[in-house]
Amino acid sequence: MTVTLLPYHQDERLPGASFPLSGLDVVAVTPELPGGDVWQRVAALFAPVVDEVARQIDGGSMPRVVSGDCLTAEAVLAGVQKAGVDASVVWFDAHGDVHTVDSSTSGYIGGMPLRQILGADTALLPDRLGLRTLPEDRAVLVDARDLDPAEAEFLASSQVKRCPVGDVELPPGPLLLHIDVDVIDAAELPGLKFPVGEGPSRDAVVASVHRIMATGRVAALDVACPWHPPRDGDDAIRARLLKDLLTA
Repeated sequence: MTVTLLPYHQDERLPGASFPLSGLDVVAVTPELPGGDVWQRVAALFAPVVDEVARQIDGGSMPRVVSGDCLTAEAVLAGVQKAGVDASVVWFDAHGDVHTVDSSTSGYIGGMPLRQILGADTALLPDRLGLRTLPEDRAVLVDARDLDPAEAEFLASSQVKRCPVGDVELPPGPLLLHIDVDVIDAAELPGLKFPVGEGPSRDAVVASVHRIMATGRVAALDVACPWHPPRDGDDAIRARLLKDLLTA
């Protein structure tokens, strides 16, 4: 089993200690980044991820990708599609990730990937990656307990299905399974960049992921780790979590 590691949060290179993956076969993707705006740089960063995901699927493997934020899921889905697999999306996250450039008050681009997968602002990243956008009913959003008003408004009138961690209703066909680790209750996972309390336990999230993986329908697994560099005691917690998710 190979884990593809993109050690970046957007276009920021992260230290190796951010990803405790010892004992796993890790292939790091670290291309040279061009100048330009953040979208140009991220597109260049993601291009080899698209190719690597497609290569692994063509070779009969299920890609497992780890990075520092949720934007990478767009590259993973583009790679799945490049390999000829028409996948739906199951998206675990404490947040909605359904902002557009216009709806976001913070401008944080890590809050936009699922909405871009569904057809918004495609010129920024999906078009550059060769990503074919999905209809809303091909996406399942799991948990998303911390929504901004604009996200809640969009989801209320959309066909995106929302589910709790313990009862995920899967869309038809092959799946891209995306896990933002901040879906876990912040009290159980210290050091998150965007912590949200009163969420599902670590064990509940891992069990849900295992159930989905056991269907045999997961075409690719994408794990986003938007956390700060580790402090004392963080490594063991994070390493165990990543191992449990990646070896499901």
